[in-house]
Formats: sequence, C-alpha cells, structure tokens
Amino acid sequence: MAKEKVVREIEDLPGIGEAASAKLKSNGVDSLDKVAIMAPHELSEMAGISVDAAKKAVQVAQESTTVEYETGAQVLERRDAIGKISTGAKDLDEMIGGGVETNAITEAYGKFSSGKTQLGFQLSINVQLPVKDGGINGSALFIDTEGTFRPERITQIAEAKGLDPKEVLSKIAYVRALTTSQQILTAERADKLIQENNIKLIVVDSMTSLFRSEYVGRGALGERQQKLNMHIHRLQTLADKYNLAIYITNQVMDNPGILFGDPTTPIGGNIVAHAATTRLYMRKSKEEKRIVRLVDSPSMPEGECVIKLTSEGIKS
Repeated sequence: MAKEKVVREIEDLPGIGEAASAKLKSNGVDSLDKVAIMAPHELSEMAGISVDAAKKAVQVAQESTTVEYETGAQVLERRDAIGKISTGAKDLDEMIGGGVETNAITEAYGKFSSGKTQLGFQLSINVQLPVKDGGINGSALFIDTEGTFRPERITQIAEAKGLDPKEVLSKIAYVRALTTSQQILTAERADKLIQENNIKLIVVDSMTSLFRSEYVGRGALGERQQKLNMHIHRLQTLADKYNLAIYITNQVMDNPGILFGDPTTPIGGNIVAHAATTRLYMRKSKEEKRIVRLVDSPSMPEGECVIKLTSEGIKS
C-alpha cells in the first residue's frame, strides 16, 4: 500500500510543480492557507494549470490546513504582549490608546504638509527607545515610495532627544521603492531582515502613491485593488507574526459627491479602510499646529487633538 504524501508546502499539492508554485508565490500566494481559500478558476489562471487540477489542489489544501481556536481569555493574555510606540505627543497618545500598537496597522491620511511623514520619522526614532520612555527597544524598516525620507530630519529630532543620530540612523533600514513591484517585494521578503535586525516598526510612506500612478483608469482599478489588498494583508501578516507595528500614510482626493462638509477622501477605498486597525485624519492648521482626528479604532472613541511639528519633533 502506497504511503500517503504529506502536504506541507504549495509544491506538495497535486498538479502544482515548481513552475506553478513560482507563479503563485510571485503573486503573493505563498502558503497552503491562501490556496485553500482560492476559487479553482482563479488558481487555474494564476498558476497556469487546468481547472480540474486546480479543484483538486484547492481540495487537498483545505484538507491539509486547520483552524486554530482560542478562548477570549487567551486572546486577552496574548494582547498583554502588545507594545505601544509613543508619537511624541501626549494628547495623541491618549487619544489612540497609549501609542501606535504592534500587531496592528495604523493609517494616517491627509493632504500634503499635514504631518504624515513627520509622524513616520518620529515613530522610527521612538521605536528604538526603552519601554519606560515610550519605545519598544526595536528597529524600523522605512519603505519610501515618494522620495520623502530625510536623514537630516531624523538627525535633528534624535539630537533634540539627546540620542546619537548615527546610532539612530543605523537602526532604520531604508528602501526606496520606485515601482509597486519593489514595494510589494520588500514586504514579501522582509522576514529575514525583521529577524536579524529586531524590526519592530514598518513605515510605508505612502501606501497608495505608486499604485495610483501605475494603475490609471477604471479598466485598471480591479487589478490595482487586488494587488493593494494582497500587499496590505502581507503587512498585517508580518505584524501578527513578529509582533511589530505597521504605520502607513495615505494620499487623499476631494470627493465631488460630497456637497456639504469636508470632501477629503483617502485613496484605496474599502480595502485600505477595512485593513487599517486605527485610522487618523491629519490636516494643517496655523503655523506649526496640526489637527489629528481619530476616524476609526476598535477600542477608542472618535476624537480630535492638536499636535505641533517643531524642530525637536512632534509635541503636544
């Protein structure tokens, strides 16, 4: 009697060879769980196999995966390990529940000069601080899609906090992504970097800029949203797997359908809206002041506060 084949990887699935596996992984389908929830025709098209073979592969993937259940008490215990990174502004920290959380995606959207990137700089520094000072003793990965990263500004804020700017900068891994492919691959291949460098924060500034410029017109909207969805879910997977924080910035547009009130609407639609755990709307006020509104949070009520963008960083 032939010994039943143990299925642990995508390559172990019937009908999925090396070539088909490579195609799937290049599209972000890199685990049995992801194959298990795919429609056969979708798997067939993506992997370049017949629909019948895809049906069999999906069935075996479903049989080879399990759903793990936890009690509410276990979830509460696990959440005790969640870290919080201070934004530098006491009022903002209090509004979002103590700081930017690990195991979660925090999104900040707003027009240019609203302070989104500055908050990313501040978090990249503060994540390195000890817990008693508002940090979590980690390093940062900064994915720059707009060319806005400025080490000089990092240096200025670090010196104001009495930190060695060279040491602070050495703990920020920087990637300048020029295409959506580079942006997506940076997240897909981040595991080794995260483990070797104790990465506890990933900043993506901005999440939607490259997707917006590469996928133009209604005809490209479906593909854009699909890839954006896979990318943001990969970031959430990293957050869960390594207990790190994800901070993303988002561009906005004026919605012509809104006749009364603020027409400012974030890019990315429901995909980004549903994926973000905490959503912040930032807008410019007088001089150094910025108004931050908590739009959505699973544990905190909606609110608004004022922060200041000073030469020394973000303050209340």
